[in-house]
Amino acid sequence: MADSFTWPPTVAGTSGTDTASVRSAKFGDGYEQRSADGINNIAASFDLQFIGDAAKISAIRAFFIARGGATSFLWTPPLEASPLLFYCATWSRPTKDGDVYTMTATFTQTFAP
Repeated sequence: MADSFTWPPTVAGTSGTDTASVRSAKFGDGYEQRSADGINNIAASFDLQFIGDAAKISAIRAFFIARGGATSFLWTPPLEASPLLFYCATWSRPTKDGDVYTMTATFTQTFAP
C-alpha cells in the first residue's frame, strides 16, 4: 500500500492540468480520426506550493527524498472524492523569509505503484 501525502498546499500556488493521451491518424482532405490511447488515457499533474516553518517544510522534503522521484504515493487533489496515485520527481529547494519557508513541487498522476 502506498503512503499518503497529507500536507495541504497553499491555495494561491496551486494549479493543475489534465492531459489526454490520444492516438490520431490523418487522412486526405483534412480528415482526422482520433481515439483514446489506453484505458487510463487522462492523467493529471499539479504544480503545488507549500509554505510553513522549518519542521513542516523539512518533513515534506524528507517525504520526497525518501521516494526518490520514483515511488508513488496517495494524494487527494481538489474536487476528487478519494486519493489518487502520484509521484513527485521535481521539487524546489526551500526559500526562507524570516521564519517562514516556501517550496514548490510537481505531482504527476500515475496508475501503478
